[in-house]
Amino acid sequence: MMDLQRKRILVTGGGGFLGSHLLDALAARGCRSVAAPRRSECDLTDAAAVEHLFENVKPEVVIHAAAVVGGIGANRLNPGRFFYENALMGIHLIEAARRFGAQKTVVLGTICAYPKFTPVPFSENDLWNGYPEETNAPYGIAKKAMLVQCQAYRDQYGMNAVYLLPVNLYGPRDNFHPESSHVIPALIRNCADAVANRSERIVCWGDGTPTREFLFVRDAAEGIVAATEHYDGRAPVNLGSGHEVSIRQLATMVARLTGFTGTIEWDASQPNGQPRRSLDTSRAASAFGFRARTSLDDGLRETVAWHQTRQGLAAGAR
Repeated sequence: MMDLQRKRILVTGGGGFLGSHLLDALAARGCRSVAAPRRSECDLTDAAAVEHLFENVKPEVVIHAAAVVGGIGANRLNPGRFFYENALMGIHLIEAARRFGAQKTVVLGTICAYPKFTPVPFSENDLWNGYPEETNAPYGIAKKAMLVQCQAYRDQYGMNAVYLLPVNLYGPRDNFHPESSHVIPALIRNCADAVANRSERIVCWGDGTPTREFLFVRDAAEGIVAATEHYDGRAPVNLGSGHEVSIRQLATMVARLTGFTGTIEWDASQPNGQPRRSLDTSRAASAFGFRARTSLDDGLRETVAWHQTRQGLAAGAR
C-alpha cells in the first residue's frame, strides 16, 4: 500500500467537479501536501507551463483528472477542441511525470473510449474491438491515447502509470450549464425549471431507450484514491456502480425527485448516443477492493437537493 499522507501529490482538474471531490477524499486520508492548480494558474496544453508546474511542485504522485468535457451537444459542437486539448494535456502530463521521476501516475480515461457496440457489460478486454460512438469519438480516442502512452512508458521506462475508466459521473457540484451539462444535471435543471415556471412539459433528446450506468462522484473519488494506494497494474480498470438504467427510467426518477408532474416528451430527431453502457466492475473489486456504495436513488436525491439549495441561494442573491 502506498501511504499517501507522506507524499507530495499533484491533482490536475482539482477545481472541477470530480477533482474537488478527489481533494476531499485525499484530505480525509490526512494528505496535506496536495497541489491542485486551476487552469488560470497552469494551462496543461502548454508544455512549458507543465514543465514549470513540475519544477515547483516536484510531485511524487500525479492524479490526472483534468479534461475538457461535456454532454452529447457539447461533443457534437466541439469535436476538434475536445480531441486536441485532451490529447495535449495527457501527453504533456505523462511525459513530465516520467521525466521528473514521479513514483506513481494515475490517469483517468473515459467510458466514451469503448466501441459503440461493445457487448454488455463492458469488459476492459473489449476496449480495442471497434470504433467509439461517433458523437463522442474524438474525445474518447484522445483519452484512450493516454492508455497507450502509459503502457508504452511502462514498457520502455518502467514507469508506474495506471489507467482508470470511470463510468458517467454525477453528484453535488456537477455542471448544470444548459449548453455543456451531461444527462443527469440536464434532466434535473430542466425539471426544476419546469416546476419553477409552472410548465406542463419538458423535452428530452433521443427516444429514451439508451441505457447508462452512473457512478456517484464521491464513490468515484474513493475508487480513484484506492487505486492510487493499492493498484500498480498495466491493465486498464473500469470504475462503475454495476447498475444499468434507461434514460427514460432516469427521467422518470428525476421528475419524481424534483416534483415535476408534467409530460416528458422525446425528440427522436436528436441523437441517442451509445445504445448501451454498463460495466464489468470485477477487476476493480479484485485489484483494489472497490465497490460503489451509493444507490442511484440516494445519489439523485442528494444531487437534486444540492441543486435546489444552489437555486435558492441564487434567487436570494437577486
